[in-house]
Amino acid sequence: MSHDTQSKLVYMANQIATFFKSQPENEAAEGVATHINKFWEPRMRRQLFEIMEREGHGLNPLVVSAAPLIKRPEPVASVPH
Repeated sequence: MSHDTQSKLVYMANQIATFFKSQPENEAAEGVATHINKFWEPRMRRQLFEIMEREGHGLNPLVVSAAPLIKRPEPVASVPH
């Protein structure tokens, strides 16, 4: 994944978190997860989980709190050569 793609996904996820942060925390995390599950394709969600595994990912803590509620796509299978 390119740095630009990573930056865009972090930016978009953080924007979603900013929108929902005025709600009670449990509702806010659910709102973030629902939005990502509804509007992000599996590839984007897979990349989001890859970003979360890195230190210094820059994701809003609300995005991280929402992670258990976000549908984790199946890993991409490697194609044998």
